[in-house]
Amino acid sequence: MTETINAPTFADLPLSESVIKAVQDIGYETPSPIQAQSIPYLSEGRDLLGLAQTGTGKTAAFALPLLSRIDLKQRDPQVLVLTPTRELAIQVAEAFQRYARHMKGFHVLPVYGGQDMRGQLRNLQRGAHVIVGTPGRVMDHLRRASLKLDNLKTVVLDEADEMLRMGFVDDIEWIMEQTPEDRQVALFSATMPYQIRKIADTHLKEPATVEIHAKTATVETIAQKVCMVSGFHKLDALTRILEVEPFDAMIIFVRTKTATVELAEKLEAREFAAAALNGDMSQALREKVVDRLKKKSLDILIATDVAARGLDVERMSHVVNYDIPYDTEAYVHRIGRTGRAGRQGTAILFATHRERRMLRAIESATRQRIDTMRLPSMSDVRDIRIRQFKEDVLKAVSMGEGLDVFREIVTELEQEHALSHEDMAAAMCFMAQRERPFPDAKEPEQPRREGRERAERRDDSAQRDDRARERSNEGMVRYRVELGRDHGINPGDLVGAIANEGKISGQSIGHIRLFDSCSSVYLPEGIQSSVLDVLKVAKIRNRPMEMKLWVDDSFPAERRARKDFARRDGSCRRKGGRRPRHGNDSSR
Repeated sequence: MTETINAPTFADLPLSESVIKAVQDIGYETPSPIQAQSIPYLSEGRDLLGLAQTGTGKTAAFALPLLSRIDLKQRDPQVLVLTPTRELAIQVAEAFQRYARHMKGFHVLPVYGGQDMRGQLRNLQRGAHVIVGTPGRVMDHLRRASLKLDNLKTVVLDEADEMLRMGFVDDIEWIMEQTPEDRQVALFSATMPYQIRKIADTHLKEPATVEIHAKTATVETIAQKVCMVSGFHKLDALTRILEVEPFDAMIIFVRTKTATVELAEKLEAREFAAAALNGDMSQALREKVVDRLKKKSLDILIATDVAARGLDVERMSHVVNYDIPYDTEAYVHRIGRTGRAGRQGTAILFATHRERRMLRAIESATRQRIDTMRLPSMSDVRDIRIRQFKEDVLKAVSMGEGLDVFREIVTELEQEHALSHEDMAAAMCFMAQRERPFPDAKEPEQPRREGRERAERRDDSAQRDDRARERSNEGMVRYRVELGRDHGINPGDLVGAIANEGKISGQSIGHIRLFDSCSSVYLPEGIQSSVLDVLKVAKIRNRPMEMKLWVDDSFPAERRARKDFARRDGSCRRKGGRRPRHGNDSSR
C-alpha cells in the first residue's frame, strides 16, 4: 500500500504565478532539498553559497527564483550564468526557457566557444534577459562590448569547482570585476577548495549558505545497467527491452505526472499490461492499481517519484529509469523498489550523451560502476516472439481442448482444395500472429544518432573492432585538425565546432580520433572548399582548427607500437613513442 503524500509544493515557495504554472505544467511535484532551501534566499535578493553535488536540482534552485524577478520590459541582460562547459550552458539555457514558457517575450541566450560568433552578435543586439555562457566566450563579448552588464542584477557561478579544475579562476575574477557592485551573486559548488572559498569571500556579501549532503549507498542485490539512447528513440528501446528481458513485475519511473499517463497509454497500445501511478490519482485509485499489480492482473507501473513512495511489491523484479532523475538520492530510492529482503533485482537506466554527468554522479553515489547494456536487436525480438509462439502452439496441442472441430475443418480444406497440411498450418500461423507480426530481423538495430551516443560508453572489445570502424567510414574522407589532447579538447568540441561553423549536420560527422597534438575526423565526401576555408580558421578554446585533408604518408601506421614516431611534414607525435591505449582512443 502506498503512503499518503504530504510533501511541500512549489506553490508554497515565493515564486511568480507564471513560474509556478510552468512548473505545474511540466509536472514537477515537490522541490528537492536544495530548491526548497535556496529559492527563498534568492527571491529575497540575498547572495547565496550553495554546496551540493551534481544531480541535486541546482538549476531549478536558481532559475525559478531569478525568473520570478525578471523585468520583461528591460531588454538588457539581468542574469548572467557562468558554466564550465558548452554542454552545461545549453542545458541551463534550455531549463530557463522551459520554466519561462508563460513569460511572454522572455529571451535567454547561450554563448560558448565553437558557436558562430556572428549569430551570437545578432542575438545580443536583439536583447536577452538571461545570458548563459562559458567564461572564455563571455570574456570575448565583454571585450568587444557586444555584451553589456550595466543593468545586471544577478551573477550565478554554476559548478564553480569544475571551472577551477578547468583553469577558469582568473577568467571568473576578470568577469566579476566587469559586473555592477550591487549585483546579487549565487555560487554553487560540489566542493569548497581554497580558491573557490577565496572567490566567495571576495565577491559574496553576507551570503546565506545552503549545504546538501548527498547520501551514498551500495545496492548489492540489484544489478544495475545503463542503456545509452536518444530521447526520440526511448520508446522503441523500452519496447525491445520489455520484449526480450524476462521480468515478473516492473516499475518505470518518469519525471512528470503527464508522462505517466502518456507512456502507460503507449505501452497498452503495444499490448503490455501497464498502468499509470501519479499524485493526481486519489488514494483509493492508487491502492487499486497497486492491488492489481500484486494480484498479477497488471505487470507494469509507470510512476513518478512521489507516487511510488512506500511502494513494496514482492514480485517487483525490475526498475526502469525511463527519465534519468535530477537527484542521485532519487535514483537510490527508485531502484530500492526492487532487490528487497535479499531478493535479486534489476535496475535499468536510460541515459543520453548529454546526461553522462548525471550518470557519473549516480555511479559515485551508489559506489558502483553501472554496466552498459546492449540494446536488444530486432533479431532478438523476432527470436523471442517465435519461441513464444511455438510454446503457445505446443501448449494448445498438449491440452487438446476444442481441437476436434478444427481437425474437421482441416480435413475439409484438404479434400476440397487439395491443400497440404504444411500450407494450411503456415496460413493459420500467419493469421494467428497477424495482429502482432514478427519483426523484420534485417531492420537496423540502432539509429545513427543513437549509435553515436552509445559509442561514448562502449566497451573495450567494441573499440578494438577496426573492421567495423572501417565500414562506418565508407563514403567518408579523413581530415586532420591541428588540435589534440595537449590542447584540452574532446570529441564533443570537434563535433560542436564543425557542426556550428561548417554548417555540417552532427549526424554526418564520422569517426573522431584524438592524439596528443592533433586529431582526425571523417566527414562526408564532396565537402565544398568554402566550408573547408571556414573550418581552417574556426577556433576551439581560442586556437584555430587548421583543418585539412589527412595525407596518408604524414603519419605512420597507427598499429606500430613502442616506437618513437618522428615529427615530419607536420605529422602528429605521440608522447613517449607509444600508441594510445584503447581506453583513451576517442571516437564519436
